[in-house]
Amino acid sequence: MIAYLDTHIAIRLAHGNARIGRDAARLVKNAELLVSPMVLVELEYLYEIRRLTVSGNDILRKLESEIGLRMCDLPFAEVAKAALDEKWTRDVFDRMIVAQAKVNGLAPLISSDQTIAQHYPRTIW
Repeated sequence: MIAYLDTHIAIRLAHGNARIGRDAARLVKNAELLVSPMVLVELEYLYEIRRLTVSGNDILRKLESEIGLRMCDLPFAEVAKAALDEKWTRDVFDRMIVAQAKVNGLAPLISSDQTIAQHYPRTIW
């Protein structure tokens, strides 16, 4: 089984913060973990505006080595088309992250974001 991480869960895991929901922790332990390329872009954005002290690439490399995380390689055009249906948010990062999971067979998305959970039924926390 595959599961996607949203940006804030990637940050928590990279910082060693294991305070995630029980169901989310089970997926982290047992699933093949993926991130949308938009997670990498959002991580770098947060680094550039000084909300993170570590670059997006460094966080991704750390999670690759520690938990086997990998970046999803679905075609960008396919994900972008699916994101057009995510009209519940103006946040382009959330639109693309949810669309990525949807395009990949409605895969679970590990997220603590309540707005995402309201609009994506496969959100796990």
